[in-house]
Order: sequence, then structure tokens, then C-alpha cells
Amino acid sequence: MRALRVALALACVATLTSAHPAPPLVNDDAITAPGLPRALSEYRFFTGTGTASPSPQLIGYGLRSPLFSDYTEKQRFVYLPAGQRATVRDNGEVAFPQGAAIIKTFGVGQGAGFRPIETRVLLHRASGWEALPYVWNADGSDAALKVAGTRLALTVSRTSGAAVDISYAVPNKNQCKECHQSGSQIVPIGPVWMNMAFADPETETRFISRATMPGTALAKWPVWDDPKSGPLAVRARAYLHSNCAHCHNPAGSASNSGLYLSYSVADADTALGPYKRPVAAGRGSGGHDFAIAPGAPERSIMVHRMNSTEPGVAMPEVGRSLVHDEGVALIRSWIASLPAK
Repeated sequence: MRALRVALALACVATLTSAHPAPPLVNDDAITAPGLPRALSEYRFFTGTGTASPSPQLIGYGLRSPLFSDYTEKQRFVYLPAGQRATVRDNGEVAFPQGAAIIKTFGVGQGAGFRPIETRVLLHRASGWEALPYVWNADGSDAALKVAGTRLALTVSRTSGAAVDISYAVPNKNQCKECHQSGSQIVPIGPVWMNMAFADPETETRFISRATMPGTALAKWPVWDDPKSGPLAVRARAYLHSNCAHCHNPAGSASNSGLYLSYSVADADTALGPYKRPVAAGRGSGGHDFAIAPGAPERSIMVHRMNSTEPGVAMPEVGRSLVHDEGVALIRSWIASLPAK
């Protein structure tokens, strides 16, 4: 719940107008032209220090069930070329016009105390999507392109408030592909319409026109850690979609596993995990027989791998160095609630 509240609070920043002179417009050429801008400032997404002053052209949003990233806080924005909006497909996937950009900043602290660590951008060019990571310098004046990725010493706070020191991984360009690859293309994975949340209707309207929405009802997903927002099973499915399904789908990098964790997979489908035997988990199976052993989370490969930080065992494979205790607890509770045959 904390993650959604923070994301929405930060999203409000993007809708505020300023009494000061208008900042320079976002640099469309940096987004669309071939080449790799060496500094984040070249895009003009932000003015001043850090991310405290996003361009009024950016559209802030949050995710109801976000990807876990070592308890870092995140700010999310979309840039759409002038006069254009995104559209939503019948399955809830969001289609962005050419020239769009998705900007996600990872950091520590909340509100005015937020300190950016890295900003990842997805640029929708004529050749397709380009994924690039930028690391902020110490004074927050700019962020530099790190195509090869890097490791950073970072202190984060668990939900309990306990501080923990980690070696934070900024992915290299190829690692970005591991999550964002669908078939032969790079695609956005976070902005699924049912998972998106906006600060107010005006912000949502800047992103998409309701007149273009599909006729199929696309109900919003629950907030994964808020029992009042939906049943346990639905919250667990939303969590698995956001944290696992970008790889575990028929076109993803884990397609050969046969374990498909998209929200749309039927609950009774073995591909979701109940009584599904691993294809090639090796020691990642932990000696267990099934991805999900209904009624027995302690005998489920899924829980074993989520609860590990050991290379070759831990899932997801990239993007975390800590166990997401609350996420594991959610999936444990869901598996325990499933009736055994």
C-alpha cells in the first residue's frame, strides 16, 4: 500500500502548473533520433536538481501492484508527443505512439526527501523501443548513461523501517532486454491499463481518451498489499503478473519453462503452476516436485525461489538482492489457500 501512496503523491507533481517562466520543452530529437544521449539532461525531462521539477509535459502515474526492486522508491512518468495520446488494446496492453518515452526513477526517501539513484528510460523510436539506464551523480545535477550497468553501495529501508545495506545493481543494456523482451522486440512491461493509477481524472485524460477505450470491461486490479482492495487470490495473481509474467509468458525469456504467470492465465491451468513439474529447474527446484503444491507453500518451488537470494536459485533472476518478505508472505498465503487434490 505504501508504494501506491508514494507513487500517486509523486504523480501529482507532474500535474502542477508553475508561476515561474515555462521550462524548456522536452527534446523530441533526443527521444527519436538514432544514437544514445550520454546524459539524462539532454532529454529535458527534469529541470533543476534531481527529479523534483519534472517537465509539465510529463504525465505521472503509479502502479497498483508494482515490481519489487529491493525496497527502493520509484517515480514514474510518461512523455507523449504533442497532440497524441496512448491507446488501450482489448487485453489491457497500452500502445504508445512513436516518439513516446517512459521514465522510471529509482531512489531512496519519500516526498521532498526523495533522492534519485538511477533513471531508466524506454524510448519509442522508428526502429522500436530502446531501453537505457542513467545513474545520477552525487549532487543530483544530472545522470550519466551506463550502457554496461554498474553496482552501487546503497542503504534502503524495509517496510518495517529497518535499514539494510545492499549492493544495488543497475542493469546493463542486455539485462534490460531480459525483462523487456517479447519475441524479437523490446516492449514496455509496467504500464498495463488495469494496473495503472493516476492522481486525478485530468491526468488520466492527458494520457488516454476514454472515447478510444475498448468495449471490453477492463476492471482495475487490486492493490497487492491491501486486503480491502480485493480477495487474496486476485491480489496474488496481480503480484505475480507484475513481478514474474514479463518473463513467464509464451513470448518471454522464460517461455521454455512452460510456467506462465500472466494475470489472464486461467486459475485452473497447469501452466499457472499448480501440480506443474519443472522443465529444467535443476537445483532451483529445492528438491520439490511442483511449481505450486496446492495447500503446501513449503513444498512449492515458487516459494523456494522467491525466498532465495542465491544466484541460480533466486527468482526473479535480476532486479533484486533482497527477499521481498511481504511478497513471499502473500504468495505463501495464496498457495496455502488452494485446495489440494
